[in-house]
Amino acid sequence: MADGHAKPQHDYHLVDPSPWPIVGAFAALFTAIGAIMWMAQHKGAPIYGQTWGGMLFFAGFAAILGVMYAWWSDVVREAQVEGHHTPVVQLHHRYGMILFILSEVMFFVAWFWAFFNSSIFPDDVWQVTRTELFQGVWPPKGMEVLSPWKLPLLNTVILLTSGATLTWAHHGLLHDDRDQLKKGLLATIGLGLFFTAVQGYEYIHAPFAFSFDPAHPAATNYGSTFFMATGFHGFHVIVGTIFLIVCLLRAYKGHFTANQHLGFEFAAWYWHFVDVVWLFLFCCIYVWGNWGGTFE
Repeated sequence: MADGHAKPQHDYHLVDPSPWPIVGAFAALFTAIGAIMWMAQHKGAPIYGQTWGGMLFFAGFAAILGVMYAWWSDVVREAQVEGHHTPVVQLHHRYGMILFILSEVMFFVAWFWAFFNSSIFPDDVWQVTRTELFQGVWPPKGMEVLSPWKLPLLNTVILLTSGATLTWAHHGLLHDDRDQLKKGLLATIGLGLFFTAVQGYEYIHAPFAFSFDPAHPAATNYGSTFFMATGFHGFHVIVGTIFLIVCLLRAYKGHFTANQHLGFEFAAWYWHFVDVVWLFLFCCIYVWGNWGGTFE
């Protein structure tokens, strides 16, 4: 080129440095420190006598929420207003979302294995205490468990239906039918809220608890692994529902096109991931894990 100082042309765009990654990192650090201090205080052993751990925890958590709102608002503005989401940028956003979902898979693998480690080896010769507690069977003798063919089956139908309504919404978006997009999102959000309500009702009426039961110590192991696995899935359903609500609000604002709708696409990926995790939970924990137990 004649002008040696001309800027090189790229198919990507370098945005201005964002303050949110470092702010978010410090917010997460303060949240973790506050949680540790708060738990120590709750146990009656405050760290160096400090009793403001709870305030630090909530301040850090509020900062995390603020960073999430500000950061994602910047991403939406870069896509909708400034037009910076070129094909290369979109591709790398997809890589990031794929890696995030893979990290979530590993997260759930840990909770599944915590359950399988006890259920598959209830008479492990190397763990005498476990053998004494479980008496070589799973679920532990004498404890009542949830029937998989009642509320868990209902929630399975709810989530599978929500996957269908979300696919319907996606189909509408791809064919520029925005009314179908909005109706599909509304139906999916409603089903997600229904799932959460049903699971909350199930938790309230569960015949076992998360906490230690001195009258039946073996139930503690079952309850802790059950509630950690299903509870974290429930948390992901709530996060996914919020994700879809944001997509619905953006749809009403005229965002998303048939060719560029990363926000919706990632919400759909996340929701379908949550559906698949639930199918594993239903089959492994509710059906197989409760096989031979006494149903409520």
